[in-house]
Amino acid sequence: MEKGPADANQGDRLQRAVRLVRSTARRYPRALIGSLMDQTEGRITQPTGLLDRIRTSDPAFAWLGHASLICHLAGVTLAVDPVLSSRIGARVGGRTLGLPRLVPAPATPACIRGVDLVLLTHAHFDHLDKPTLRAMADRGTTVITPPGCASLVPDEFGAVHTLGAGRSRPVGPIRVTAVEPRHWGARMWLDRHRHVNSYIVEADGLRVLFAGDTAYTHVFSEHGPFDVAAFGIGAYNPWVHMHATPEQVLTMCDQAEAACMVPIHHSTFELSDEPTDEPMRRLLAAERSNSTRVVEMPLGALLDPTEAASRA
Repeated sequence: MEKGPADANQGDRLQRAVRLVRSTARRYPRALIGSLMDQTEGRITQPTGLLDRIRTSDPAFAWLGHASLICHLAGVTLAVDPVLSSRIGARVGGRTLGLPRLVPAPATPACIRGVDLVLLTHAHFDHLDKPTLRAMADRGTTVITPPGCASLVPDEFGAVHTLGAGRSRPVGPIRVTAVEPRHWGARMWLDRHRHVNSYIVEADGLRVLFAGDTAYTHVFSEHGPFDVAAFGIGAYNPWVHMHATPEQVLTMCDQAEAACMVPIHHSTFELSDEPTDEPMRRLLAAERSNSTRVVEMPLGALLDPTEAASRA
């Protein structure tokens, strides 16, 4: 009997599920054992003065590893998905059980305490890290989350606002708009009520897209153009149904008319099967045939996005 489309789709889903289980099994048992033996967790390094440095430039970006950015736009300091812990995962008995950081963070949470705004895209452990948030919490800081995520934010912040897709909120002189990417938001598999946001920030005529995690989608083309777009470029193997490949990211940037893009979500945690350096290699190779210019960000270095966009 010939298989119909429904049978083929079911077979594809089964094959994908097998790949996902195998991928997870290759990393997480080893990470769990490492978590139990880790004696370095919780050690504090000296502050870097990053927040003071970034306030001397406007506009300015700094990449803190993985999906974490700190920015200074129109006089507002904002952190996006700040994750500065040595491990990510669930907290059990005072320990974090999960994946280790491959490279040290360029700053501690104390270094960025006092930012004006924190944008959280979703509840996954590599984007919403409770230890980092607790350590940087300040009454002068506002937090914006997608629906279903506000309860995960420590009480010590000044204000926590939920922003649904298509809604906007002013924060001082900037405006933040939420857009729904193609991703999923459950933190522990069963809490599927949690949503996912990308954010558009408009400041003094500058338009910045913090896309975060997303599979390929046309949604960003409806909101361009952008001066700067920050996109995740890793964790696509075997998670391409939720994480775009580097080539797909550049296609989305072109469709959204992004002058330049800042690559994030790579080279920090081993979340997937592709080699750690593969996402950047593929991105730079694909850049040659795209109009969007890629701006590589060394850890902790400052970038003027206006200048980067003008060179694109």
